[in-house]
Amino acid sequence: MHASPEGIVNSLILTATSTYSSKKTTNAILTFAALKLTANFEPCFCVFAGCVHYSGDPTLFEEYWLTQPDAPTVIPSWQGMSYFAHRNNDYLFVDYFLEQAIRKIHGMVGNAVTEGRYIVLGVGSTQLYQAALYALASPESPSPTPVVSAIPHYSSFEGCTKFMDSRKYKWVGDAEKFKRSATKDQPYIELVTSPNNPCGSMNKPVVNGNGSVVNDLAYYWPHYTAITAPADYPIMLWTMSKISGHAGTRLGWAIVEDASVAAKMAYFIQLNTLGLSQDAQARGITLLRAIMSSYENQRAGGVERERQPFFHYGQAVLEGRWRRMRQALDNTSRFDLPEYESSFCSFLGKNFRANPAFLWLKCKAEEDCQQLLKENKIIARGGAVFGMSTQYVRVSMLDRHPLFDLLLARLASLK
Repeated sequence: MHASPEGIVNSLILTATSTYSSKKTTNAILTFAALKLTANFEPCFCVFAGCVHYSGDPTLFEEYWLTQPDAPTVIPSWQGMSYFAHRNNDYLFVDYFLEQAIRKIHGMVGNAVTEGRYIVLGVGSTQLYQAALYALASPESPSPTPVVSAIPHYSSFEGCTKFMDSRKYKWVGDAEKFKRSATKDQPYIELVTSPNNPCGSMNKPVVNGNGSVVNDLAYYWPHYTAITAPADYPIMLWTMSKISGHAGTRLGWAIVEDASVAAKMAYFIQLNTLGLSQDAQARGITLLRAIMSSYENQRAGGVERERQPFFHYGQAVLEGRWRRMRQALDNTSRFDLPEYESSFCSFLGKNFRANPAFLWLKCKAEEDCQQLLKENKIIARGGAVFGMSTQYVRVSMLDRHPLFDLLLARLASLK
C-alpha cells in the first residue's frame, strides 16, 4: 500500500507535535498541514498515481523555515517599481544590499573568493549558465565553440545548450573524449560541477587546454560537503535553491573574475529578461540575512534558540538521511552505492563524509534501473540524460520527511 496524501500530512503533524516543544512551531506546522489538505495537495507533494516523484525539488528545508517567524519578506506596494534595483551599481539590475549579503555569506562560510570579483544575477543558475556560454563563445571562430563536461554531467547542460540552437557554440558532451580528439589550440567551454550532480564527486577540469571553464558550485555548501578551501575560479555559478531550498524564488548569481566577461553576461541577462525581479532580490536578502543571523546569537533575550543554526541543521538532517539510506540498501543486493571519503570542514569544524543531494544508484544487473524503480512506484531520472548507461539512476535526497520515509521503504523492498 502507498501512503495517501492525508496519511503524509498526518505523519507531518505527528512529527511536529512530538518533536517540538514550542507551541508557535507546532502551530505553524499544523497550519501548513491544513493548507495542504484544503489546497491542490498532490502536485505540491509530487505524489502521482501512488508514485514517489524525485525531481530534486529541495523541500527538505521547508520544516526549518516553518520555525523561523523572523524571516518573512515584506515588500511595500511602492517598493521595486523602477526597472533598476540600484542606480549606483555598475549592473543596474543588482540590488546593492543583495550583493553585500552574497559577499558576506561566502566570507562567513569560506567557500568562495569574492574580493575584487563581479556579481552577476540571474533567474536561477540556469540563466547564468546560458549567459556564460554567450560571454565565452569565441566570436572569431569559423565554427561553433564546443561545450563539454565530464560524465556523468548535469542533465540540463545538454538540453539547455541544444535548446539555444546557437551558431556560436554547440554541445559536444564527454570532456574526456573531446580531450583525446581536440587540437592543441582548439577553443572550448568546459563545465565543471563540484560537488557533481548527479554523483556528488568533487570534480576538476578534464581538458586543461586553451579553453574556458565554468564552475557550477551550487552544492558547495556545508550541509552537503566539507568546505576545505575557498573556491577561486574565473566563473563560479551559485543558486539560492540549493542553499536555503527556495527554488521557486529563482535567484542565482555568478562570481566573475574578468570585467569584460561579467559585462557580457549582464548584457545577456538584460536582453533576455531585463534583469532579475526585485521581489526575488528582496527575498534573497531576507533569506541570506536570516541564515547568517542564525549564527550570530544562539541566545536571544535570554532564551535558548529552539533550532540549530541553518547549515548545522541541514548537515545533521542530510547525514541522518544518508545513514538511513545506507542501512536500507544494506538489505538489498540489487544496487551499488557510491562511497564518499571524510574531509575536515573548516566551517563546521569537524570531519564528515559528503551528504550529496542525490542518490546515484547503479543496478548490479544489466537492466534499465529507471524502469525498475518506476515499476516499484519510484519516479527517478535515468542515467542516459547524464551521459551514462541505463544501469544508473538518480534519486533525490531532498524531499519532505514523509516522502523520504516512503522512498526508503520502497527501495528496501527491492531484494
